[in-house]
Amino acid sequence: MPGGWKNMALRIHPPGINPGSKAGTTFRALRHRNYKLWFFGQGVSLIGTWMQSVAQQVLVYRLTGSAVSLGIVNLMTVLPLLPFSFWGGTLADRVSKRKILLITQSLMLIQAVILAALTWTGLVQVWQVYLMAFLLGVLKAVDMPPRQSFVVEMVEGKDDLTSAIGLNSAIHNTARTLGPVIAGIVVATRGEAVAFFLNSLSFLAVIISLLFMRNLPQPTSSKQHLSQVLADAREGIRFVIKQQLLLVLMSLVAVTSFLSRPYQTLLPVFADNMLGGSAQPLVDFFCNGPLRTLTCQQPEALPLGLLYSAIGIGAVAGAVLVASLPPAARRGRLLSVGNLGLPVLLLAFVSSQLFITSLVLMALVGMAQVFQNTLANTLVQINSPDNLRGRVMSQYSLVTQGMHQLGGLQAGIVADWIGAPLSVAIGATLSLLYGIFVFFKFPRVREMA
Repeated sequence: MPGGWKNMALRIHPPGINPGSKAGTTFRALRHRNYKLWFFGQGVSLIGTWMQSVAQQVLVYRLTGSAVSLGIVNLMTVLPLLPFSFWGGTLADRVSKRKILLITQSLMLIQAVILAALTWTGLVQVWQVYLMAFLLGVLKAVDMPPRQSFVVEMVEGKDDLTSAIGLNSAIHNTARTLGPVIAGIVVATRGEAVAFFLNSLSFLAVIISLLFMRNLPQPTSSKQHLSQVLADAREGIRFVIKQQLLLVLMSLVAVTSFLSRPYQTLLPVFADNMLGGSAQPLVDFFCNGPLRTLTCQQPEALPLGLLYSAIGIGAVAGAVLVASLPPAARRGRLLSVGNLGLPVLLLAFVSSQLFITSLVLMALVGMAQVFQNTLANTLVQINSPDNLRGRVMSQYSLVTQGMHQLGGLQAGIVADWIGAPLSVAIGATLSLLYGIFVFFKFPRVREMA
């Protein structure tokens, strides 16, 4: 792009938004054409992703009735992370990120179609769901490093990176709000297979957005031998090990992912067993009331979908706050609020016996979770050099997704042993203690800009 046109493009702002206003700060990443395409395409696709996630949990719990089975699905997703996320990171630094994402997103579409077909025909068995989860884990492991490091290319530098990552979190959590509600209605009325099929269609939106992008940076190299892949991965690991603040940030995310975030794995248990009674009037109104708004085949999907959507509502609010932060803001302070607030709110949630109270608490949990995850992601990227960012983010992806999925397995095992409330409470307590330790031991974290 000629210099004059590029400068002109960088001065374009979303209609009706003053770039100096708070709204201008929040949405400034949308002045970049490529990011705008990604924003809308990814927004549609993520709704489908959340629909499949909720439908898969309902399917597994319906087939087995076991919290451990929910944890095993997480294990199947995490097994490919270690080998494939490092490979994805080295690819992201040397191969076109758009090309990688086009391939992974297309294969995810095919995976969703296969799962829909198995479920629709009634042939589905739990081992097949495990296998599909494993294949999806392989694709996500390769997909996440280029996806996260692609953002800085779409906004042409770091100036609008906080806005872009905040808006990414906003669309992710808007999808978390809408996807589970749609999934709850679709699964309750039409079954899990329809939700899986709708997810496959949603991938077309992000694939089309990638195809329409222009003027992206060219990769430095596209050919690698295995020895070079391993050498590149080691270089990224050595860089992170030497950066104390990066290690602390990743450790915070790792502890939270392993001990606090597994509450999501156990939400079907909470929705069905702990909160099912207090949610029954709502289910009766929609499924059995005088208006008979829905014809429900699986009414238990409705409370679960609403709990997930409450998380999404709070997370969207948190993501907008993060995206609104000015460039010179002390992001570490809001990060600390998330580190300490998330486990405290989870302790309140496991004590709740009322569905409406639990919905409010889940909204606050979603907000706190975004404060930690989004700001940790932003700070890691800001403090990573361009030539290593893909490999650094592969380690970040391994930490966040790997520990989250392993945490889901341990939470499921512990929940079958001592119950879901106590399982979540123990994890939240340990996570809170580590957050307090970091708060006092590493004050530089909360002062990070």
